[in-house]
Amino acid sequence: MNLYLRLLLIYLQAKRATPITLDNLYNQLNLTVLPNDLDISLHVNNGRYLTLCDLSRFDLFVRSGLLEVMRKRKWMPLVAYHDMNYKSSLKVFQTFSLEMHIKDYDSKYFYSDHTFMRGDKTVAQGVSHSVIRGREGVIPPQDVIDAVLELQASWKG
Repeated sequence: MNLYLRLLLIYLQAKRATPITLDNLYNQLNLTVLPNDLDISLHVNNGRYLTLCDLSRFDLFVRSGLLEVMRKRKWMPLVAYHDMNYKSSLKVFQTFSLEMHIKDYDSKYFYSDHTFMRGDKTVAQGVSHSVIRGREGVIPPQDVIDAVLELQASWKG
């Protein structure tokens, strides 16, 4: 249930935040470790890091307009690959930032970096390869970009 509440909060914050343009696909979330983020060792477990990366992607989708494009075209995002390196633990009620940057794309995948920071200390770093899928299969990233650019052009009036 908490994840849906966090998702709603991210959505509401993203709707008020500065839009993300395609020339700088970067975002940062400032979050707090909640009790249900913990495993039996009382730190954020490896699976929760990946879920938090999903929240970061969602923020980017909303702020760039991609969420609107995906809804209209009945597309869905899928993570094809994700790898994380954990450097230290996050404990209950600690605050941290999660930075995401879509670095590149090719004919199939978007390539992203994810960095969890606590102050100036890196807690975890990861990479992911994602696709956007429609009824006809994987949508080429350039088609996704063109659709978002079209939407963003309409924002400017």
